[in-house]
Amino acid sequence: MKYESVIVGALETNCYLVYCQETLECAIIDPGAEPEKILRLIGHKGLKPTILINTHGHVDHIGANRDIKDTFDIPICLHEADSPMLESVLQCELSFLLGAKESPPPDKFLEEGDAIKIGHVSLLVIHTPGHSPGSVSLMGDGILFSGDTLFSGGVGRTDLPGSSWSELERSIREKIFTLPADTVVLPGHGPTTTVSQEKKFNPFIR
Repeated sequence: MKYESVIVGALETNCYLVYCQETLECAIIDPGAEPEKILRLIGHKGLKPTILINTHGHVDHIGANRDIKDTFDIPICLHEADSPMLESVLQCELSFLLGAKESPPPDKFLEEGDAIKIGHVSLLVIHTPGHSPGSVSLMGDGILFSGDTLFSGGVGRTDLPGSSWSELERSIREKIFTLPADTVVLPGHGPTTTVSQEKKFNPFIR
């Protein structure tokens, strides 16, 4: 499994392209804005998108869903608990700042334990609610795409509608911190980290 990342939008969202090195089939994770940057990288690498995954439904992670869907006609997938957010993106004041478009409805709901096939590799869906009810993380080949659940030295906000500090803390302690210590964590914003680094030094989870 290989991946590329591109930072998009005013909130500097990490959009990830996860692909199979043999087939070049590709999953697009969190296309939050600036579809032209995402499309340029896909073309440069010669990738073949087969699925679009939103780790959660906040506008800075779904703002380019429509452009990606229109270009590749691939399924949009996220957890059912966050699906209402896709319908209300234009009601968010941030949408104008981010240049977000209203997202098409999801084609498939993700559930805990789902295996998403990308060529000869796969991603495991881990439901990690807290930042939002339907937040998920994606695990494959020792790498965790954590969305906005866990950051390097930080955690996702829990002052938003539907968020919960107790659920976020439980998700991190029981589903992320129980992963192998050398698991590489690729968050929705900011730099890469590891499980061991966050267990030792993250000031929010002590």
